[in-house]
Amino acid sequence: MAEQLTLTVSLRGTREVRANCQIFRLTGLLDAFSEPTFRKVMGNYVTQGPSNLILDLSGIDFVDSSGLGALVQLVKKAKDSQGSLQLIANPRVMQTVKLVRLEKFLAIQPSVDEAIANL
Repeated sequence: MAEQLTLTVSLRGTREVRANCQIFRLTGLLDAFSEPTFRKVMGNYVTQGPSNLILDLSGIDFVDSSGLGALVQLVKKAKDSQGSLQLIANPRVMQTVKLVRLEKFLAIQPSVDEAIANL
C-alpha cells in the first residue's frame, strides 16, 4: 500500500515500502524551492530503511541544478547506508541529467520493474 507524500506545494508523490527497497513516485517540480524539503524528507527515509531507493521521476515536470544536487547527495547517503538509488526518468529529466553528465552516476533505469530486478 502506497502512502501519499506532500513534500511541497509543487512536489508530491507516493511512497511504497517493500522488503528490500522503498519506491517513490514523484510528480511536480524538483527545483530550488522544493529541494530543501525533498533532501530532508528523503534523508529521513534512507535512515529509516530499507536503504535501497527507487525514485520514479517520470511524472516530474522540471528538475534544476538544486534538484540534481539533492539527487547526488541522496545517492551518497544511500551508499553510506549500504543501499543504492536508482532513477526512472522522463525525457525532460533525462535531458537535464545528460547535460551535466550524471547519467551513469544516477543509475537510470527504464522502468520500476527493471530497477527492482537490479537490486
